[in-house]
Order: sequence, then structure tokens, then C-alpha cells
Amino acid sequence: MADDVKTLLPWQDPDAFLGGMPSGFDVRFYAGGPRPEGLDEIEFYVPHYMGGQEVVEVIADMPALKVVQTQTAGFENVLPFLGEDVTLCNARGVHDASTAEITVALILASYRRIPRAVRNQGEQIWPPYDGPDDSLADRTVLILGYGSIGEALERRLAGFECDVVRVARRAREGVHPIEELPALLPKADVVVLLTPATEQTKGMVDAKFLGQLKDGALLVNVARGVVVNTDDLVAELTTGRIRAALDVTDPEPLPAGHPLWSAPNVLINPHRGGASTAFAPRAARLVRAQLERYAKGEPLINVVAGPPR
Repeated sequence: MADDVKTLLPWQDPDAFLGGMPSGFDVRFYAGGPRPEGLDEIEFYVPHYMGGQEVVEVIADMPALKVVQTQTAGFENVLPFLGEDVTLCNARGVHDASTAEITVALILASYRRIPRAVRNQGEQIWPPYDGPDDSLADRTVLILGYGSIGEALERRLAGFECDVVRVARRAREGVHPIEELPALLPKADVVVLLTPATEQTKGMVDAKFLGQLKDGALLVNVARGVVVNTDDLVAELTTGRIRAALDVTDPEPLPAGHPLWSAPNVLINPHRGGASTAFAPRAARLVRAQLERYAKGEPLINVVAGPPR
């Protein structure tokens, strides 16, 4: 490229974060707040991971924009602001380790009653024995939305002596299509939601879906809050028939006084599934690789919308 590519990055020292900034880029900084000058020249943009909606809405003020590289696997909030000639790449693979880890943690914490232990510790209570905790061993874990994170989760579940059932939008070898859910859900002890938030998945976990779960089943949502109908989940939890462990909710943040906070048999983690020390090095590797590809005119990876580049 004859001229340096005008690039907007969310790190004040991108050379340090990326382990060396590729040549051929004129870098400006933006992580939210007052907008920098020269937005009309920006060609390649990486929104701040925790920047909120303002770092997405700024896309509409970049008429020369050609590429948006998110640091999230989900990208539904970006789509409304993209021009038809803008290529959108997501962060497939970046969150595999973090999200798989939090999923295993939520399952084990729910099964081994860790929240109760934390409360008892705070009150210095050693409760009498009241029967064994549930074990992940010998259970069936259904992963709904089986992709790269699902693969990472399955690798981590391999040592727990449980069975894994894979479900995705379309059938492929070893993976059931979503149309088979009515036959699969009643057999699952744990259902892990990893589906993207789309018009098709919004509210898909509703009263009918929940009603197909066996008594005592555990629903784990590490996808997006809108995939679950919150009112239907609260109603089902209130019966005491199933359990839930949630890294995401709808609404989010969950306001004080919301009935989901006090519903029985629910563990709520405040959307921190991707926020671990595993995130930064993986994000840096992806962004640096994409910048290098773009500078060399090589095809970008993880393209989820817009024209290939």
C-alpha cells in the first residue's frame, strides 16, 4: 500500500500490546469518550473490548472505513452501523479458553453447592451433612451452539467422565441439527447455551424449551442473555424443578430487585466469562495477524459480514 492505512485502535501503546505493531499503519487511539479527529479517514477499526455502545456507534462517522475487527465473538450489536462495503471480522477463537473455563466453573459450582459454602463461610457455619453433592461424572452435557468454544469446552470436559451431546444449527459429522432438540433435551443433565444472538435464537429458551428439560437439569447460559426468555426462566426456577447458572442475563446489567436475583437454584456471574488473563494475548495475536494480512493484501479471517478482503 502506498500510503499508511489510517487505523483506530483501543490501546494507547499498541506496539506493546500487540508485541510489535506491523508497518504500514498510521495509528490513532480511541477507547470511548471524546472522539478523535480524523474519523473520516479511518480505514481499519478495532473497537475497545469493554467500551460499550459508544465505541460501536462511532462507526457511523467513518465514511472511509473498510474493516471492523471486533474483540468479541458476538457481533450483532455492530451490524446496524455497518455500511454495505465494510467488512466485519469477529474474534472467533479469542474467547474459547476463557468461556470454556467459566462454563466448567459454573457447572461444578452449581453441582458442588459452592455458593452455599461461600455463604456459610461468611457466617462461620459448618452445616451438618445433608446428603451428597451432585457430580459431573456420569452426566450428559448438551452443548447448544457447538462451534470453536464448544470444542474447547468439550476438551475440558474430557476428564470429568461425562457424555457430551453436540447440537448446532446444521447437522455435520458428530453434531446434531437443532431440529432434533425436542428428542435430545429430555435426556440432558446439563444444557450449555453457546448460540449467537440472532433473530432466530432470541427467546428460543422459552417455557416450551424449559418444559422439555428433565427434573433437576442445569441450564448454563454463557451465550447472550436474550437467548433466554427471562420471565419463563424465573417461572420455571420458582417451581424448584430445574437449576440455572448464568454468565449473561436479560436485561443486563441485571437491576437491583429483579426477581432473577432471588429465584431459587440460580447462580449469577456478572458477564465475566471472557474477562480472564487468557483474553489479552489471544486478542493481540488475532489483531496483529489481521493487520499483517491487510497490509499484505492477504485474505482476512473470521469474516462474518460484508465483502471478503
